[in-house]
Amino acid sequence: MSRDFARQLRKNMTEAERRLWYHLKLRQSDGKKFRKQAPIGIYIVDFVCFEAKLIIELDGGQHAARIEEDEVRTAWLESRGFRVLRFWNFHVFEDIEMVLETIWIALQQRRGPDASGTK
Repeated sequence: MSRDFARQLRKNMTEAERRLWYHLKLRQSDGKKFRKQAPIGIYIVDFVCFEAKLIIELDGGQHAARIEEDEVRTAWLESRGFRVLRFWNFHVFEDIEMVLETIWIALQQRRGPDASGTK
């Protein structure tokens, strides 16, 4: 995917993406930096922490019809060593604390000399 398209997506984030980005940005002082709408191979992921090899994807209603496509995408990203966490947009609006706690736990699990999940 082109960097120009990723830049366009960063400028036009959904409300759920903006809300989660606000919280991720606040926590970057913890030493884990997230990037938004980052290109990885042929995909653009919603959020990624390259240090921890952790990807956060937010799914709206259109993803209910794209389950197979999302599974292929997730498998490809995981084959490159990334862990992918997916949340429905409504989770961001209705239970942001659960979303954030899941992310922080995943970040802790990815600690290690090479961030591969091994200690």
